[in-house]
Amino acid sequence: MRILKIYLALMCAVLLLTGFSWSLGTDQCKEALELAGSLEGAQDDARMRQTEAKIISLCPDGAAAHFVNALQLERVGNVDGAIAEYRRALRQDASFARASGNLGLLYAQKGMDDEASVELARGLSAHQNPLYHKAIARIFAERKVYPLAIYHYNEAGKELSRDEAIFTGLAEVYSAMGQPDKALEEYGRALNANPNSEKAYIGSAAIHIQRDNLDQAIEQLKKAEMANPQNREVHLMLANIYEKKGDSKLSEYHSLLGGKTRISPAVADKPPVTSANSSGTDKDIEELKAAIKEHPGDVLSHEKLGNIYRAAGKDAEAFESYREAAHLKSTNSDVYLNLGILYEKKNQLDEAAVAYKRAINANPANAEAHLKLGDIRFSRGVFPEAVEQYSEFLKLKPDSPDIHLKLARIFAKNKETSLAIASYNSVLTYSPNDADANREIAAMYKLKGDNDKAISHYRKVLALYKDDSETRTALVSIYVKNKQYDEITALLKEAVELNPDDPNNHYKLGLIYDFKKDYENASASYKKAIEIKADHARSLNALGRLYMKAGKLSEAKETLEAARKADPTMEETSVLLSNIRDEFNPEPRKISKGKKSKISKAKKSKNKKAKKSTKKSKVKKTTKKVSKSKKAVKK
Repeated sequence: MRILKIYLALMCAVLLLTGFSWSLGTDQCKEALELAGSLEGAQDDARMRQTEAKIISLCPDGAAAHFVNALQLERVGNVDGAIAEYRRALRQDASFARASGNLGLLYAQKGMDDEASVELARGLSAHQNPLYHKAIARIFAERKVYPLAIYHYNEAGKELSRDEAIFTGLAEVYSAMGQPDKALEEYGRALNANPNSEKAYIGSAAIHIQRDNLDQAIEQLKKAEMANPQNREVHLMLANIYEKKGDSKLSEYHSLLGGKTRISPAVADKPPVTSANSSGTDKDIEELKAAIKEHPGDVLSHEKLGNIYRAAGKDAEAFESYREAAHLKSTNSDVYLNLGILYEKKNQLDEAAVAYKRAINANPANAEAHLKLGDIRFSRGVFPEAVEQYSEFLKLKPDSPDIHLKLARIFAKNKETSLAIASYNSVLTYSPNDADANREIAAMYKLKGDNDKAISHYRKVLALYKDDSETRTALVSIYVKNKQYDEITALLKEAVELNPDDPNNHYKLGLIYDFKKDYENASASYKKAIEIKADHARSLNALGRLYMKAGKLSEAKETLEAARKADPTMEETSVLLSNIRDEFNPEPRKISKGKKSKISKAKKSKNKKAKKSTKKSKVKKTTKKVSKSKKAVKK
């Protein structure tokens, strides 16, 4: 019996010392899975890595650990390794929705759309991750399942409001469905998210071209060109538009930038072998080569050969011919212009700038050479020279609103307000509906304190693009300064109508109602904002303040506590809550000397009365005792 007891004691000791957890391993794996769920919104890298380490230590071979391994592999760009780890996680826990969703994102990235759609759907069944919505929306759009694509893009856009790809994707869907107006709206939202979105500008331009609004299409493409001067698609679209408009020189210029070559019209006028009748065939090339062999110093033959090579898309040969013509002191300005363009294609900007200068020396009226040289100076931040070249170009081609706009922006950047305004007005002379020019000139007028003109131009922008939140905000700020509260109310009402699901719009409208002491409408606006976003701290705070004004302290306390929970950093909320506590539990107030004497006298009189009453009660008690004793005696 004693031996049995010793064995039992030893077993207990072993179990305790070896850390036997009595089936707690499964609980640790559950805890690891819960921690894995918290990684999605982690902002602090150090804390995130600590959490990842804890997950692996809790359940090293569990689904959560494989999930963490996958995340770490993703971070270093090992997509295949990450996919393998996500699969291992799902083999251990098939219901691990985040692993499915993330795996779906990687499948989509690799173009495995069938597998991606399955995993993304599983991920979305438990987690409404906007990235999952965005990825599956693209797949549905490509498969022409447009209603589902629209639904998922809209869901993604609720949280990823600064992701232009969501709005351009939506626009493409609407365009494919034959709804160009809705497509333009979405392209507008994409540009609000990213003013340099080439895709949005190109998409908008394509719709304007379909509608034969060529000037508006040019306006959009010029903005795309500014965002990325190397985008060939933009240049080819511009070339086609200018060809339709009959501007062969600009058409040729943009064709060259787009990678298609045409023969320079300036050289086409030169006899005997002109670019107009030169077919660019091998026969023509051989004839010119033979002529050059006989007369190596014949500049004209080198020029013609360069043009034929360029027309045939043989840039290297064209470059050599033009360079030889330049070496032989050609006086043809277009030779140097074409040479400069070819240098630019090779990204040799210094040599290109020299070539454009020689083109200008040969012919000061060569507008394209001035423009190209100005663009190089602008790209390098040499603004005085850029201004000089753009100004020369505009003397030759004043009806170029895109170049007036470039010039205006340089002046605005250099704080030359009057010159900027003059250039913006030139843009608006040729393109009165240019939203950028109207918006930017309004800002200039605002700087000068000419609010009436600023308001006029801002209103023009809103007439063109009602959902331009930047312009609406700028206009509101002017109205606030001018104390034009009715106009502010009208603007904010429009904002609410345009974006009824944006809690900030309802909150701002509530503020103006609050200021105008229209508390009923203010309360309704704040409540609507809270209905859309339950933790909208500013609306909760404002509503709590209204409840306090109305004397509804319990409602105020509840609302303000919700505001503090939503945003603990809001000072006003803490102050208002402390005021409510003062109302419920008032602290004793300080008493002045005069009041102290009165209160002390009152206390003394009360004490005297109390003493008298106690004496009377004592007398009554003694008489009662005496009477009782008498009765007892009688008995």
